[in-house]
Amino acid sequence: MLPLFVIFLLFQFRSFHLRGKQLRRLTKGLLYTYIGLVIFLVGVNAGFMDVGSIVGSSVAQLDSKAYVVIVGFLIGFVTILAEPAVHVLTHQIEEVTSGYVKRRVVFGALTIGVGLAVALSMVRIIVPAIQLWHILLPGFAISVAMSFFVRKLFVGIAFDSGGVASGPMTATFILAFSQGVAAVESGEDVLPNAFGMIALVAMTPIITLQILGLIYQIKAKKGKIISGEADA
Repeated sequence: MLPLFVIFLLFQFRSFHLRGKQLRRLTKGLLYTYIGLVIFLVGVNAGFMDVGSIVGSSVAQLDSKAYVVIVGFLIGFVTILAEPAVHVLTHQIEEVTSGYVKRRVVFGALTIGVGLAVALSMVRIIVPAIQLWHILLPGFAISVAMSFFVRKLFVGIAFDSGGVASGPMTATFILAFSQGVAAVESGEDVLPNAFGMIALVAMTPIITLQILGLIYQIKAKKGKIISGEADA
């Protein structure tokens, strides 16, 4: 926070020259952000990561390995709803598009994407023969290929969503969850099997958001056809 505050002060004295209410609001915002980060990081270090690891190891010890995949999907599905940057992104998308792209629709695509990413990560841990590049290489190839057919609006939203989805909530709780599963399933091979999940989380929302873009395109074409038939 200190470098950001210093940069703000430099621009304040050289360019902004904010006064009164605006300056007080920005100062309060920086203070609230600092307090929030301190509380969040204390919570993460004190127990949040430990809880994720315990949950992962407990689920991995169940009789059926299908539970690991199902619980992984549900955790990824729910955790993204608490990601602060996702709320900011979806709000900006709805505002910029004047309500054309609804927040809840983007949320739905993101939750499904992150849930699939965690589920795929669990499958990779359970099945040692599956390497990380076996999923990432075709996944990103599909993402790039789809970008030639999807509208530029949704391509931009999709790639930004991939970065936003892999935020602090994902990097703490879900990563700790995957480490707990890997500790039980892989034994000493925790490092190569537990990590790589963040890359999957960054990839799958790109695909799901571009699929959403294709759905919007199909609906728009159908709407034009129906309106054209009505005019005729």
